[in-house]
Amino acid sequence: MTRRSMELCTYLRTRREAVSPQEAGLIPGDDRRVRGLRREEVALLAGLSTDYYRRLEQGREHHPSLQVLGALARALRLDSHATAYLVSLVYPAPATTPARPNTAVPTGIQLLLDTALPVPAVVVDVAQNVLAINSLGRAMYSGFGRIDNLARMVFLDPAAERFYADWPQVASHIVANLRSGLIDFPADPRISAVVDQISAHSSVFADLWATQEVRPRTSGDKLFNHPQLGPLHLHFEALEITAAPDQRLFIYNSPEDGSAPDAVTLLGALAATTALR
Repeated sequence: MTRRSMELCTYLRTRREAVSPQEAGLIPGDDRRVRGLRREEVALLAGLSTDYYRRLEQGREHHPSLQVLGALARALRLDSHATAYLVSLVYPAPATTPARPNTAVPTGIQLLLDTALPVPAVVVDVAQNVLAINSLGRAMYSGFGRIDNLARMVFLDPAAERFYADWPQVASHIVANLRSGLIDFPADPRISAVVDQISAHSSVFADLWATQEVRPRTSGDKLFNHPQLGPLHLHFEALEITAAPDQRLFIYNSPEDGSAPDAVTLLGALAATTALR
């Protein structure tokens, strides 16, 4: 069985186990011994034979059509991102990662960070490696030992669980976001290297990675317990970089409703103080 066949088997099984009969519109019996749906129930919901679905989940059927994958996505209640990941396991995107991935940020983006963004900003690649960060971004993450990879920081830096007010949610989100990178970059060695390294040192990460959740993070709110500034509430947006499809620009700003102290002003003051030392 190939690696991608194994990944398809695992993904189908974990998604099947994540859907309850009630969620699928089925009436559960009293003698259920399985978590989630049975294989025959998935087959019924997808309009497939039980034998065909069993072969798919056991890796004995390798080339389901897009129509079959669409039917399975509906039966397993997958959202658009999870559906895209399912399709990528059978029909992977053409390899776009260069033999030596470019760690340089496009000139215009670097100029934006250096001169034109009065808010915390950071550029990461598909594996969450930090490629560039401005002074307010460094002030935001100043409690960490190294600002090198957002996923490593969450799981391997002792400061993380104090820094993130909702650390379990942050941990779940960043793992799901990391896996989402495999949709467009299915064989990227940067992702596998980060996954292997963190898995070797964090059983929590390994367990979350095994859930197969796929959820890119494009915007949201962050609650930080900053070691110098105290509680901070920030909203972030993740922007695609056209000139570097494997990179994202994360921009943080204070919530517009004014429900919390202006975190950006506080971080700006801290960055200015640090620069004067």
